[in-house]
Amino acid sequence: MATPLTPAEQALRDAALEYHRSPTRGKIAVTPTKPLSNQRDLSLAYSPGVAYACLAIEEDPKLAADFTSRANLVGVVTNGTAVLGLGNIGPLAGKPVMEGKGCLFKKFAGIDVFDIELAENDPDKLVEIIAALEPTLGGINLEDIKAPECFYVEQKLRERLNIPVFHDDQHGTAIISSAALINGLELVGKKIGEVKLAVSGAGAAAIACLDLMVSLGVKRENIFVVDSKGVVREGRGDTLDVSKRRYAQHTHARTLADVVDGADVFLGCSAAGVLTGEMVKTMAAKPIILALANPEPEIRPEIAKAARPDCIIATGRSDYPNQVNNVLCFPYIFRGALDCGATRITEAMKLACVHEIAALAKAETSDEVAAAYAGKELKFGPDYLIPTPFDARLILRIAPAVALAAAESGVATRPITDPQAYREQLTKYVYQTGMFMRPVFLAAKTQPARVVYAEGEDERVLRAVQVVKDEGLAKPILVGRPNVIEMRIERAGLRLKAGVDFELVDPEDDPRYRACWEDYHRLMGRDGISPEAAKAALRRSNTLISSMLVRRGDADALLCGLVGRFDHHFDHVKNVLGARPGSGTMATMNALMLEQHTLFIADTFVNEEPTAEQLAEIAQMAAEEVQRFGMPAKVAFLSHSMYGSSTRASAKRMRAARELFVQRCPGIESDGEMQGDAALSETIRRAVLPDTTLSGAANLLVLPNIDAANILFNVLKVTGGHGVTVGPILLGAAATAHILTPSATMRRVVNMTALAVTDVAAARASAHGAE
Repeated sequence: MATPLTPAEQALRDAALEYHRSPTRGKIAVTPTKPLSNQRDLSLAYSPGVAYACLAIEEDPKLAADFTSRANLVGVVTNGTAVLGLGNIGPLAGKPVMEGKGCLFKKFAGIDVFDIELAENDPDKLVEIIAALEPTLGGINLEDIKAPECFYVEQKLRERLNIPVFHDDQHGTAIISSAALINGLELVGKKIGEVKLAVSGAGAAAIACLDLMVSLGVKRENIFVVDSKGVVREGRGDTLDVSKRRYAQHTHARTLADVVDGADVFLGCSAAGVLTGEMVKTMAAKPIILALANPEPEIRPEIAKAARPDCIIATGRSDYPNQVNNVLCFPYIFRGALDCGATRITEAMKLACVHEIAALAKAETSDEVAAAYAGKELKFGPDYLIPTPFDARLILRIAPAVALAAAESGVATRPITDPQAYREQLTKYVYQTGMFMRPVFLAAKTQPARVVYAEGEDERVLRAVQVVKDEGLAKPILVGRPNVIEMRIERAGLRLKAGVDFELVDPEDDPRYRACWEDYHRLMGRDGISPEAAKAALRRSNTLISSMLVRRGDADALLCGLVGRFDHHFDHVKNVLGARPGSGTMATMNALMLEQHTLFIADTFVNEEPTAEQLAEIAQMAAEEVQRFGMPAKVAFLSHSMYGSSTRASAKRMRAARELFVQRCPGIESDGEMQGDAALSETIRRAVLPDTTLSGAANLLVLPNIDAANILFNVLKVTGGHGVTVGPILLGAAATAHILTPSATMRRVVNMTALAVTDVAAARASAHGAE
C-alpha cells in the first residue's frame, strides 16, 4: 500500500497535475517557423518549392543544417527504465519527464526537442532504433536508461553516429561535480592527484563522475567505491560489470564507514542518509562532500557542518548553497556542439565545460548580474563553489568553449571562426528564453521582505501566498476579514494559517486604526479630508490601509489592484507614499516574454501625454528596473516618425526625450525617434541610419502617450502566445508599491511579489550606499 501523501505533497501533486493538464495538455508543441498565409507560401514550404531544398541536400548533405531544423533539434530518448527516483516505470509514464527536459533545452538554450519514448529494453535493439533516427536529429540526449545498459547503448551509438550523443544522467552530473571538486580543492589547498576519494554508489552517474575526475587528475588507486553489496574490491565473490571493475581495489575495507575514514572527498550518487555525522568526523582535514542523491542527499548540510565545521558541501537541492544541477551543463554543451556541427561530444569538450563552470564561479560579477541578484553575495567561497543554475552567463561561456574544443578535437564540421561574434549571437538565448524571472526569484529568496496584499480575500492572492510561502519569497501580510479569508483558504484546499504563514490585518478591527487615520488626516487635511472623512476612508479602502502600513514602516511593499479601477488605487498610493525624492514623475511599465523577444513597455497606465522631460525620466526609471531581470536595457523611443521623417509635435517630443535620456544615462544604449519595426530590427535601423547608437533588438520601448503604450501591451499580450507578463510595475514611488489589474492571474501575483521584494532590497542597498 502506498504511503499516504502529506497535505503539502497532496497540494503539490494537485498543482503539478493541473500544470500538465491546462491550458494545453503536456508541456511542448511543434510550431511552424515560416508563414503559411497564401498560395505562394504553400508553394515554397511544400510542393513544388520544397524539391529544391531536397535536391540541394541530396547533392551536399551538410546543407541540411541550412535548409532544415536538424541543426537545432535534439532527441531526448528513453526507455523509461530509470526515471528520476521512480525507477523502471516504463516509457509512457516517463514521457512527462522527457517533455520537461525538452522545456529546459528550449528555455535555457533555445534548442528544439523531440521527446522519444521507446518500448524496448534490449540494448542492441535500442541501439538499432536510435541509430535509425540519425537523419532526423542534430543530437541525441539519452535519458533515464538504467545501468549498465546505458553505458553500452551510449558507446555503440557514439561508434556508429556522426551526431553528438550525450547521456546526461552520466556526463551532466560528472561535469558539474567535477567543477565543484576542482574549486573545492583550490579553496582547501589540496592537490587533486593526492586526495583520497570515497564514493557511495556505483551507477551510471557515479562511474561517469569518477571517469571524468580521473581525467582531471584523481589517482585511480585513491578511489574507493561502495555499492549495495559493500566495497567494490577484487575477490568480492560476485560478478562486477566492466564499469565497476576498473575501480575495484585490493583492500580490507568492507563498509562505507571504512572507506570514508581519512578520505579528503566524499562523492554520493546513492541514497538518502547513508553518510552519518560520525563518519564525517573521521574524514581528513577540510573535507569536501558532494552529496548528490535527490531529493534527499546522503547527508544534510547542517548535519555535516555540525560534525565538521571545516567541511565544504554541495548537494542536488536548490534550498542549499552549491546546487549540483545538470541544467548548469547540458543545454549549453549541446548549444555549442550543434552550432559548430560537432559529430560527437569528446572528452575535451566535457573538460572545457568543467573548466568554464569552475571559472565562472570565480569571475567578477557583471553589473546586470549584480543587480539581478541583489542581496545575494555571488563571491567565490565555500558557499559559492559553482555558479547558480540561473546565471545568464553560463551559455555565453560554455557554448563557445565547447565549440572551440570541438574544433581542436577535429569533430566540428562548421567550426566557429569568430568567437566574439558567436558570443554576441548567443545573447539572444539569454534574453528570449522565457526565464527572465529567474534572477528575480533567486534574489527575493535571499532577503524576503514584508509584502502587504490589499485584496487579501481574493482567491488568486491566497493561492499566490501559498506559493510565496512554499518558495520563501516574502513575509505576507493579508488585509481582509478573518472569517472570509479562513473560509476561502479552506475552500481552495490551501495550507495557510493566519498568524503562522501570514500576518492578518482586519480592516474592521485593527489596533493601528486610530494611528493610521490620524496620520492620513495630517497628510491630507489641506486637501479636503476631514477627521471623519479620514476615518471613513480607512474603513472603506484596503489599498489605503495597505499604503498607510507601508508609510508607517509596518510593511515593506504593497500589492493591490486586483479589484477596481487602476486610477482609484493609484490615487491612494500617490497621496500616501508620493514620488521618490528628487523626482516628480511616476509611471508604469509592463513586461512581456514573447517567442522572439522579451519586451518592457512604458508608460502603460499613468501619464496621458508626457513631456519630453517626463519621457526621459520614465526611460531612466524603467532602465533601472530592467536590470532587476539580469539584462542590460536597450531603449527605443518609439514614434510614427523614423529619424526625422516627420516634423509633427509628437515626433519632435520623442526625439527630444531621447536626447535628454542620453545626457542622463550616457552608458545605456538608446536611440530614437523610430518606428516599432526598427526598434526590433537592427537591419531596418541601419538601412535608414547606418550610425544608429543601438545594437541588436531594443528591449525597452518608450511610447509617446498612454494610449499607444497600453494598446501595444494588450495587443501583444493576446497575440504573443503563452508569453509571461509581469506588471504593471510602478516606477518612481517613494516606497515599493505595484498596482496590478483585474485580469491578473495567480502567477502574475507571484511574479510581482518576487519583483516587489527585489525592489525593496535594491532601495535598501541604494540608501545604504548613500550614507
